[in-house]
Amino acid sequence: MALIVHKYGGTSMGSTERIRNVAKRVAKWARAGHQIVVVPSAMSGETNRLLGLAKELAPAKPDTTYSRELDMLASTGEQASSALLAIALQSEGQPSVSYAGWQVAIKTNDAFTKARIQSIDDEKVMADLNAGKVVIITGFQGVDDNGNITTLGRGGSDTSAVAVAAALKADECLIYTDVDGVYTTDPRVVPEARRLHTVSFEEMLEMASLGSKVLQIRSVEFAGKYKVPMRVLSSFTPWDIDITEEAASGTLITFEEDEQMEQAVVSGIAFNRDEAKISVVGVPDKPGIAYQILGAVADANIEVDVIIQNLSKDGKTDFSFTVHRNDYSKTIDLLKEKVLPALGAAEVLGDAKICKVSIVGIGMRSHVGVASKMFRSLSEEGINIQMISTSEIKTSVVIDEKYMELAVRALHKAFDLDQA
Repeated sequence: MALIVHKYGGTSMGSTERIRNVAKRVAKWARAGHQIVVVPSAMSGETNRLLGLAKELAPAKPDTTYSRELDMLASTGEQASSALLAIALQSEGQPSVSYAGWQVAIKTNDAFTKARIQSIDDEKVMADLNAGKVVIITGFQGVDDNGNITTLGRGGSDTSAVAVAAALKADECLIYTDVDGVYTTDPRVVPEARRLHTVSFEEMLEMASLGSKVLQIRSVEFAGKYKVPMRVLSSFTPWDIDITEEAASGTLITFEEDEQMEQAVVSGIAFNRDEAKISVVGVPDKPGIAYQILGAVADANIEVDVIIQNLSKDGKTDFSFTVHRNDYSKTIDLLKEKVLPALGAAEVLGDAKICKVSIVGIGMRSHVGVASKMFRSLSEEGINIQMISTSEIKTSVVIDEKYMELAVRALHKAFDLDQA
């Protein structure tokens, strides 16, 4: 008997029929003798619907002015899906109980809409599991020290599931999605993309940070910190599939690098359309300039990605970095109003029509010429590279957005990722 956490995404919970299928699948695992905790997302589209209602009532105000109420509102989506799943399980004859995050309790800080988990009380959950019940815990949410409901940000149910698995010392965390695993790249861009049977934690962390939508990066970070075994698999396989076959399906995220992994120079191609580039031109080349620019950006709670500083000429330099496209206008305004006058820089330039394409693979550690092969492939397609960022197991380039799909297809072919 194992303690296993199941996480189901919004599409898996998208209708009463799908919830019924989830219940049948969960009941199958429970009847096989496993202790099961389920962390469901809200029904597909429900969170957007709820937040859309808020926008109708206060269209002109920034989210930060009523972020507490947004969390109160958005959390109801997961509460509804959790209760519905408990009802479906009980109708299957499987004892179950649902809890909101504050009932467990999942303690977070007070950063509304972007809260971070601090601790989880497992006493109540373990008591129910030992009594033979399936325990359902709302994803995406928790409670701060003042009793306020908080949410973890988009995709937060993945993080909730892994955190719960870590707190309960679960044997495995199964992430059920609308895809059957992690692929070498998005099959919608490259039809020849292959599903990976295993992927290392480090590779998955890089892929998640670089634009892969399969898992939220914070969930992968949690898994790495607490060594939680994870598997990504499909919730759209027949619910009555043999449990042994299901347990071995999808993609296993492993913490061990085997020989086969080391042979793969590049494991996947990640990309992110939601990037914007900002350049501060004519910056005085002196100590502390990077801090003056990026410190102000960080204070505004804006995340920065790729950073480049050009060589100095006549005591001046250009400083460029990328941000999420949603933060583009906010960052430009901040730099023009506060940073530019203080620095005495010439101007701030921006480009919201760029993207980031990355190659990822632990095999890059022991192979030379990988980056040059990437650059040559892009050059042969006439794609200009604007920025470059590297680590031990990835190389990322910023390019014009219109070349993104061409770049992904070219790199996927260049590194033979369509070959088993």
